[in-house]
Amino acid sequence: MDTISQFLTIIRNAGAAKHEKVDLPASKVRAGIAQILVNEGLIRSFKVAKDSKQGIMRVYLKYDEVGQHAINSIDRVSRPGRRVYVKSDKIPQVRSGMGMSIISTSKGIMSGKQAAEQNLGGELLATLW
Repeated sequence: MDTISQFLTIIRNAGAAKHEKVDLPASKVRAGIAQILVNEGLIRSFKVAKDSKQGIMRVYLKYDEVGQHAINSIDRVSRPGRRVYVKSDKIPQVRSGMGMSIISTSKGIMSGKQAAEQNLGGELLATLW
């Protein structure tokens, strides 16, 4: 099971259903992606609560004044069957710079903009706008 795709799908579906928050299993990769979404202003916040298993992550979604979800589209690029790697100078610009990409680098998970500034390439996990 692809946990990153599952995380992105849960966020996409909860936004379409206008949920205020969503609970899902936690992991370090999911927490890294959620931190990038908070930094970019696409979700309000997230919390990780410990339990007897792997922990629960609660993600608080963000909407605009009209009630539309802050994330219009989330697409998983690299997946277990087909990994996609990019060099620092080939990081895609999503929607002419209006969107963002999420990259797993040797220094951790970061946005495409941060990876380009630090001259790092890596696995292109997802694009969103």
